[in-house]
This record gives sequence, structure tokens and C-alpha cells, in this order.
Amino acid sequence: MKNWFITGASRGFGREWTIAALERGDRVAATARDTSTLDDLAETYGDALLPIELDVTDRAADVAAVQQAHDAFGRLDVVVNNAGYGHFGMVEELSEDEVRAQMETNFFGALWVTQAALPLMREQGGGHVLQVSSIGGISAFPLVGAYHASKWALEAFSQSLAQEVADFGIHVTLIEPGGFSTDWAGPSAKHSEELAAYADFREKAMEQRKQRTATPGDPQASAAAVLRLVDAEDPPLRCFFGTAPLGIAEKDYESRLATWREWQGVAELAQG
Repeated sequence: MKNWFITGASRGFGREWTIAALERGDRVAATARDTSTLDDLAETYGDALLPIELDVTDRAADVAAVQQAHDAFGRLDVVVNNAGYGHFGMVEELSEDEVRAQMETNFFGALWVTQAALPLMREQGGGHVLQVSSIGGISAFPLVGAYHASKWALEAFSQSLAQEVADFGIHVTLIEPGGFSTDWAGPSAKHSEELAAYADFREKAMEQRKQRTATPGDPQASAAAVLRLVDAEDPPLRCFFGTAPLGIAEKDYESRLATWREWQGVAELAQG
């Protein structure tokens, strides 16, 4: 039996993974801004579910929530940083408040929860931190620059973290989904005020996005993949979810390598 801590458990991936863990007999501390969204799960699974009201942008609350879960269960085996949302807006359209809010939730929220869990995992001799990133954590598309910035930042600190905590028996895995049938681009998304200058390009960008997400993945099916990761003896640092991300990554990285090689002469000029 494993003990989980999952943020953003009210819907989407967080809810499906909470159910999957509970169904197999694990215990889950499930956080949400509104814990009434978890009432049906509490009725079904009883004490195996610990609902915790949490806004991940509140660092002190993150520390308290992680400690509450640890006190209730005795240990934390899996910590899942899933809470997050997508912000839509061209870079020029982004306000300071919008960018800060995106980073506070998607980046800082995950960082604070991770920091809160690490001392407990070190003391118990191991654990697994799952960071819900995105194909947008290694690639980038128009209209979601703030979102990409938050996920690239998440990827960076998590790759450093994986090296720092390996000797303590702590694993770190970045989950990088493609398009899935969640409400990421729906009710939970935020939008900047649009500038008329980008009207034509916005239409093109939206059409490209529709093509990339034409065959969305099934959030419920993703639960089996998460269980495979947490049960692995040697889990990966990165794992795509869905069939589309690998092709996107291959195309992107091939392009990067070709450009770096083409301009290697300038790199060597700079070396001196």
C-alpha cells in the first residue's frame, strides 16, 4: 500500500489518479481549493481519502498540508504536483498580474509542495515526486508563452532535483502529456485581452492547436500509466503521456541540433 499526496484532485488528471490509487487500496491526501468536489469520493472510500483544502500558491499552507498528510498516514510515498492551469495570450498581450499568477500556480506551487515533502522523504529513506509538466515543458507554441515558461521552469528545477536527491532514494518523474480530454483549455483556462494586431495570426495559431489536439488522450486511461510509473523500481526522469508528444519532440530536437551545428562556427568564434 502506498500513501499519496495529490494536488489539484478535484478534476482532470488529479481526480482520475486519486480514484485509481484508492481503487487498488492505497491512501490519498487529495487537495483542492474546494473540497466539496471530493465529497463523493469521501463517501465511497472513507478514511482512505484525506481531503485537504489548499491553494498551492500559499507556501505556508503547502507546508501545513503536506505535514497534515504525513501525520495522518505516517509516511508519504508519492507526491503528485498536478495543480495548474493554462493561460492563453500572445506574449505582448500578457499583463504582469497574469504572468505572475501563472508562475505562482504552475511553478511556485509545485516548488513549495516539493520542498515541503523532501525532508519527510529523506527521513523515511525514499519516495517519488511526480511533476505534471507537458509536451509544452520541452517545446513551445504560439499563444501560450506564459504557460510554457511555467512548465519549462518546472522541468529545470526538477531535473536538478533528481540529481540532488537520488542518493536519498527519492525519485523524480516529469510527466509530459500531450492533448487530453481535460478542461485545461476550457473552464479552468485564463485569457488575456486580445490585441487586434494579432487577429490573423491568432486564427492560424488556434487552427494549428486544433490539429495537434485532434485526437485527445483519455484522462481515465492515464491512471494505468501513473500506476506503472509509481510501481517501477527505477522510474524515468521524463515520461510522455499520449501518442503525439514523441513526434513533436523528435521534430523539435532535430531542428535544434541542426541549428546548433550550422552555427557551431560562431560558437567557436565566441570561445576565443
